[in-house]
Amino acid sequence: MRLNIQNETGKLKTVVLGLPYSPGDPPSLEEAFDAKSYHSVYTNTYPTEDSIINEMNAFERVLRKYQIEVLRPRNIEDCNQVFSRDIAFVIEDKIIFSNIIPDRAREKDAYQEIFASLSPECIVHLPEEVHIEGGDVLVTEDHLFVGVCCNKNYKEYKTARTNALAIEFLKEYFPKKEVLAFDLKKHDTDPLQGILHLDCAFNLVGKNRCLVYPEGFVHKEDYKKILDIYGEKNCFIISGEEAFEMFPNVFSISPEVVVSNTSFTRLNFFLKEKWGLTVELVPYGEIAKMGGLLRCSTLPLVRD
Repeated sequence: MRLNIQNETGKLKTVVLGLPYSPGDPPSLEEAFDAKSYHSVYTNTYPTEDSIINEMNAFERVLRKYQIEVLRPRNIEDCNQVFSRDIAFVIEDKIIFSNIIPDRAREKDAYQEIFASLSPECIVHLPEEVHIEGGDVLVTEDHLFVGVCCNKNYKEYKTARTNALAIEFLKEYFPKKEVLAFDLKKHDTDPLQGILHLDCAFNLVGKNRCLVYPEGFVHKEDYKKILDIYGEKNCFIISGEEAFEMFPNVFSISPEVVVSNTSFTRLNFFLKEKWGLTVELVPYGEIAKMGGLLRCSTLPLVRD
């Protein structure tokens, strides 16, 4: 397999889709990895295994409709394996394995067969002190957009997944790209006050267009950075309520096709009627209660 990810919206050829089976019992409040899961446990709305299976199967059907090669990790009993984006991510022809939080370390074993055919020079293992998860990295031909937590109490946040050391690592590893850091607001128990990953506040769709939640950033200058690059007319602005529902976390199959949640009425109408995109709708509201949506469930390996 020749890895190739130059951007977020090129025509998708091969992707790893997470698994919905045997996710284990709902976590306790103390065990919740993120604020959205905490909220779902607290309100007794955490999704059932059947609902997770139904939603992920609907997503898989859309991917296969477009003749995309869909790979799946090996199933691990009593382990939530929905969010493959956290395990690893691809930039150009390199796959970078995350230093994932210790509670999820065993998920990595399920990907060994998928990556066995990769050339060793394509595989990047991060130094122990460098933390990056795939949801915090968006790729374009010229830029790497990276969500970070620069708070001095970084280690105290469960929702802090990418640290400042990641920026220097990526600059060194991809010197031809401009690496832009975005300091994200963090909160472990209230999803209205914090952002888990950059793709929960900012995402790219179509050709040079984006979805952005301005209040997700610690510094207003970071939002202005996005406006300067894409222009206000090419930015769809997400409200706080829509960010809670995870509107930014859609997934592009090509520059013309994006997969979105059926309930994102305002966004879906805009993407179709204003930007002329084909919007494939899947029900994904239950999986969203676990802190991720469509982009989080995918690990793209090859795009044209």
